[in-house]
Parts: sequence; C-alpha cells; structure tokens
Amino acid sequence: MGTGFKTHHTKNKGDLGVAKAFCDLVEKGYLVLFPSTEHAPFDLVAYDGQRFVRIQVKYRSAVKGVLQVNLVSWWADKNGSHGNPVDKSQIDVFCVYCPETDKCYYVKAEDINIGLTLRIAAPKNNQQKNVRFAEDYTGVP
Repeated sequence: MGTGFKTHHTKNKGDLGVAKAFCDLVEKGYLVLFPSTEHAPFDLVAYDGQRFVRIQVKYRSAVKGVLQVNLVSWWADKNGSHGNPVDKSQIDVFCVYCPETDKCYYVKAEDINIGLTLRIAAPKNNQQKNVRFAEDYTGVP
C-alpha cells in the first residue's frame, strides 16, 4: 500500500466490500447512510425514499464457482477463539461482494439460517433444485 500504515488484510477486504456496496447502491438510486460507530451490527443503511434497509456487507472470493458465507462473528482473546451467530434481528439484508465478478449480491437476513451459499457458476451436474444462483440476487430485496 505504500502509505506507511500497517495493513490488516481482512479489514482491507471488508472496507473494499463496503465501498463496492456503497457504489452499487448509489447506482441503484439509494441514499446510503453510514453508522457513526464501527460497533453497529450493520455496515450501512440504504434508503429508497420510503424504507430504510440495514445492510451487513461480506467480502467473499469464489471458490470453485461458489460464494460461501458463514454467519458467525469470530474474535480472539487470551482464552482462544470464540464465535457467536450473527444476530439477524438487527440486520435486514446481507450484501456479498465478490471480487471475481465485481458484483454485489443481496439476500434477506430472514432467508438465511447460519450460512449462505451462492453459485456464480453452474454446477457440473446441472443441478437446479435448491441452488441459489448469485445472479438472482443482484437487487435489494
């Protein structure tokens, strides 16, 4: 990065995901609001003139044509690593930014259990049933 600042790779990816979501939402006609704290359960709020949508953004690279998102919040301390399921009651929509497609995909929080799998490539066996194709999730629900 050449700025002299220490970088945190995961944080940089998260920042890029939020920036891409911001751009995508503005292009879709939303007014985008940011919380004044990094401790909010959502990364941004999209407003379309009638409703506010709380959005948590995830940056995920595709592996073998699949975007996999586990909705567990992890942290580490002197006692080891800890994880808690994301409190979906405080989030309306998850946005998954994929660098391979350079697109954002939006899924209602209530439509997800503990994880989310989106396919950006068709399965080799051409399975269609119970498959979530990423292209079906480019609009904000």
